Formats: sequence, structure tokens, C-alpha cells
Amino acid sequence: MQKYSVLMDKKYKFSVLNRFAMLFISCMLLSLSSCKEEEKVDEGLPLPVVSLKEQNASKGFEYIGSIEGVETIEIRPQVDGILEEIYVDEGDFVEKGQPLFKVNSQPYMEDYKNAMANVKLEKAKVEKAKSDLERLQPLIDNEVISEVRKKSVEADYQVALSSLERAQAQAANMRINLNFTTIKAPVSGFMGRIPKSPGNVVKQTDEKPLTVLSKVDDIYVYFSMSESDYLYYERAKNDTLSNKMNNKVKLVLADGSVYEHSGRIDANSGQIDRTTGSITLRARFQNPDTLLRSGNTGKILMEEIYPKAILVPQSATTFIQDKKFVFTLDENNIAQRKEIITEGRSGDNYIVSSKSLSPNDRIVLSGLDKLANGIKVKPIERGRLLSQIQE
Repeated sequence: MQKYSVLMDKKYKFSVLNRFAMLFISCMLLSLSSCKEEEKVDEGLPLPVVSLKEQNASKGFEYIGSIEGVETIEIRPQVDGILEEIYVDEGDFVEKGQPLFKVNSQPYMEDYKNAMANVKLEKAKVEKAKSDLERLQPLIDNEVISEVRKKSVEADYQVALSSLERAQAQAANMRINLNFTTIKAPVSGFMGRIPKSPGNVVKQTDEKPLTVLSKVDDIYVYFSMSESDYLYYERAKNDTLSNKMNNKVKLVLADGSVYEHSGRIDANSGQIDRTTGSITLRARFQNPDTLLRSGNTGKILMEEIYPKAILVPQSATTFIQDKKFVFTLDENNIAQRKEIITEGRSGDNYIVSSKSLSPNDRIVLSGLDKLANGIKVKPIERGRLLSQIQE
């Protein structure tokens, strides 16, 4: 009985000891788990971070432009009459000197014939006056007739010569008018709209031309910019120390595509329009495939080059009133909100002034709504999903 009691006492002590051991182990596990939890929180909020660096960038300026051929010529009649023939159609390509229109030439042919007949008459008068002078010359030499008579005959001869010259000039003018009845292309190019049809009367004083002929091997794009933009452009294009205006410009077509050939600004209107406060500039583009025609529209795209730009994604910024901010990280990965000054956009990025940020500065790319000053961040590689990190 005493042995049994001692045995039971030992079992009881062992059971109590076992319970204390289990309780101690549980406390240790809970403590370790709590430490791990604390360590995980101390690592900071996992967010994507990028280190800034200097890189090439460009800022674009767009202006609405109108397109015209390098040579755009209004074709007008130089004589009045009935339009008899139209040798070409709208949109046709014509060569220089090719006949385009025919005006009734019959009245001008008759005028020319009459002028030529008058020339023949005046030639006959010249011959008669010359004959009279030659016939009187021996008498003058022998002093049979007076010197006054000689001068009178010489004057008649000079008058006849002058009348002949006038008649020849009139005949030449009639010949020119006759030639004007066939209207030819002054340059090679594309025909525009032809509002007249055969049978209509055409006049030199008509308000609208017969058509417009455009030479479009090269094209001009005319566009306007404000006075302030023009001053900025003039200064920037000569800047060789930092950013510089690209001397080439691009053309964005009506369908949104960028024309494959670059152009150059080669002229401006020379003065500011006082009513609009703008100045008109002209850019020239090659057009070897004649894709562009007079009357097309587009946008001129000018670029300002930044050789050492600091770019910040737009998605990495926040707005407070009219100011932009980013979250930067210090050496301890503590987030701080910082205001930035932007100089423009390059794609989806802001071009940031060097006074705001410097190369090697680290900024948080996303998850900005979770941040505030003083929050610790665990930087993660750009492009990894936060869900993957948290798992």
C-alpha cells in the first residue's frame, strides 16, 4: 500500500512537471511566433521602387497645319470667250506645257488676220515712201529741188516705218491672244476641281479660276504658334548647352499616323499677327509618292531634346491642389512625400527639373494610397506582383 502511494505520488509529480513543460514550450512557441510577426512588420510595406537615372528624352509640341504644294497655281483664262474643250479631268497629273482648256478661237483668229493685213498695207506704204525718196535723191544731189522738199520726203518715209512697226506690234498682240485660247499647264502637277463645263462663257475677270494646279513633289505645311511659343522656339533651337529644339519636324496625318518623311522649318511670315497674337511658320517635306495633296490637313510635331533628363512615370505621382508629389526613400527606406517641378511630358513620363530630383534618388512607383510620411517601405523589384510578394 505504501509502495502504491509512492508510485502514485511519482506519477502525479511527473504529470505536473509534464504540464509545466508543455506550458513552457507553448509560451516559447508563441513568443517566437510573436517575434517573427514583429520582424515581418518591421521590414516595411512591400512596394515597387525604382532608382532614377539620367537619360535621353524629348518633349513634343503640336500645331494644326494646312498642306499645300510647293507650287500651287490658279489657272485663269487670259482671253474672254466660250469654253469649247476640256482636255483633262479632275485629279489628273499633267505635264508642263500640256493643253488643258480650249476657248473659242474664231474671233481672235479674225483679229489676227486683220492685223496681218494691216501689216501688209503698212509695208506697202513703206515701199512707196522709200521709192519716192530714192527717186528724188538725184534731183536733190543736183540741187534741182530744195532741201525742204528732201526733208518732207524723208519724214514721210519715217512715218511709214513707224506705222509698220505699230501694225506689226498689233499683229503680235493678236497672235498672243490667239495662242491664249489654248490654255496650257505652266508646271507639272495635279489638277484640282473644274467648276466650268464646255459651253460656259469664261472671262479674265471671273471670281473663281478654271482650276488649281498643284505641284506636289515637295509640299509646304503652314502652321501658327503663339508669340510666347515662338520666342521659346527661337531660344531653344540655338541652345547648345542643355536641351535643344530638334531642327527636324514630323507631320501627323489626319488618320493619326506619322508621315514617314521628316521636314524642316524653312520660313516664317516675319511678323506677329496683331489680331491673333500668333506667327505663321512654314515647314517643307518631301512627297515622292505624291501621297499628300494641296488641301490636306495635319499636325506639325516639334520636339525639344533633353540629353540628360530625369523621367518620372506619371503613375508614380500624386496631386495636391495644383502641385505634383512623389514618395522618395531615404537610406533607411523611410518614405517622404516630395514636391516635384515638371518641365513637360515624354510619353507616359514627366520630365522633372534637376532642382526637384537627382540621379540615384529612389521613388515609389505604385501603392501611393497606402503611404504617408514616415512609413517604412520594403523595396521590391519593378514588375513583380505585390500578391506574389505577400504570399
